Amino acid sequence: MASEKVLSLNGLNKRFGSVVANKDVNLTLNKGEVLALLGENGAGKTTLMNMLFGHYLPDSGTVEVADENGKLKPLPLGHPQAAIAAGVGMVHQHFALAENLNALDNIVMGSENLGALRRNRSAAARKINQIMESSGLSAPLDIPVGRLSVGERQRVEILKALYRDVRILVLDEPTAVLTPQEADALFENIGAMAKEGLSVIFISHKLREVLAFSHRIAVLRHGVNVGEIATADADERTIARMMVGADTERAERTAMEPGKPVLSLRDVRVPGRSERDTLEISELDVCSREIVGIAGVSGNGQAALAGVISGTVQPQRGEISIAGEAVTMSSPTVMIDAGVGRIPEDRHHDGIVGSMSVAENMVIERLSDDAVQRNGLLKRESIAQNAERLVKAYDVRGPGIEAPARLLSGGNIQKLILARVFEESPRLILANQPTRGLDMGAAAEVARRLLEARARGAGIILISEDLDEVLGLADRILVIHDGQLGAAPSRDRETIGLMMAGEMA
Repeated sequence: MASEKVLSLNGLNKRFGSVVANKDVNLTLNKGEVLALLGENGAGKTTLMNMLFGHYLPDSGTVEVADENGKLKPLPLGHPQAAIAAGVGMVHQHFALAENLNALDNIVMGSENLGALRRNRSAAARKINQIMESSGLSAPLDIPVGRLSVGERQRVEILKALYRDVRILVLDEPTAVLTPQEADALFENIGAMAKEGLSVIFISHKLREVLAFSHRIAVLRHGVNVGEIATADADERTIARMMVGADTERAERTAMEPGKPVLSLRDVRVPGRSERDTLEISELDVCSREIVGIAGVSGNGQAALAGVISGTVQPQRGEISIAGEAVTMSSPTVMIDAGVGRIPEDRHHDGIVGSMSVAENMVIERLSDDAVQRNGLLKRESIAQNAERLVKAYDVRGPGIEAPARLLSGGNIQKLILARVFEESPRLILANQPTRGLDMGAAAEVARRLLEARARGAGIILISEDLDEVLGLADRILVIHDGQLGAAPSRDRETIGLMMAGEMA
């Protein structure tokens, strides 16, 4: 691997009010190197990359990028166009694509005016085809992006950066919504491009891919670069210690005899926007003392399934039973009263009311309880005492229990939701992407809480795009594809990955 330096971040500092996001961060990147940038939630990883790309202006510090001759030159800060002109490209976790336009239009958008594009579509297509051939990344150019698979959309995002002749590519959680095969193929292509001189920084919480595909690992903790290590010298325990400052204990699933069904779905259908996300379930049972994992690529009916279980979506037809009792008129209140606890996929939109206080959000799903209200008036002291207890028990960090919940970080919002769900000891728990975007320590805590609930007798349905999470926690694994469920014949990653991609019946 070449040691020619192509990027140097020097003493970068960034504060948001009283919060220190980055403090005196120094980081270098070599030509042809794949660098993994790791850290807990709120460690400052994305802030650092946003300063590099010009989305944020540092309070102090400098960034130097090598020119085409290999000489490091200062990069004007706070200007994304300057970063792009210097050969820096950034692909965010959430795709920024126009779904009504085809892949070709999305790739060239912003780099050529529409008039020039109309005249030079064939030239643009030739250049993109050359990039696809040399990089190994391929996507159909003439199909609307909205009809492409998630993996194809990811490739379009990367091709968009490569079209602009980037020499430094930043990827934020690049495999969050990919099947294992798509993730492996992506990194194999990235490795091939690195051998040709492309330099890559990728942010990830998936240590398996970090250890398999990076050359070097840098770790941020509380906004500070606490260390770097060659990947060849690293293991999961060492990385965890660098990230959290201590060893992280991983909860282990032990065998347990399932009890009676706490959830039964029969002949349930929920129409979607397309055949792909139209839910068709002939039969699904989740028993007490059992975790049923639902593995799948996003957009294959998971949202409809979660909506049916939580009471926010009414099926077109079908039967729903909770602990043997038929649910005739489903609603969120009915499902909560029946003993269903939910950890929603979108914690900001569906998990909290951001303008309400942390304390109020802790009790928002049980406002009719005597401990919460009397004669329609909230018992403020009781609500505060409850919140203080749960904030301590679940380590919810923030500006205080009376502060608006929107001021909490994503990880702490998730802890608030976990506290609200687990304290009610529900008979059925819907855990929809429960560790998405969480760091190693927070994800381990979620796993521990789910296994504790299982041991107490709860049935749990775990919907996750993280196959490692499903393999680690689920007693039984089902794969959802095109809105239909199929039992995984084994716990083999490759087999499940093929089912997620629809390549196995």
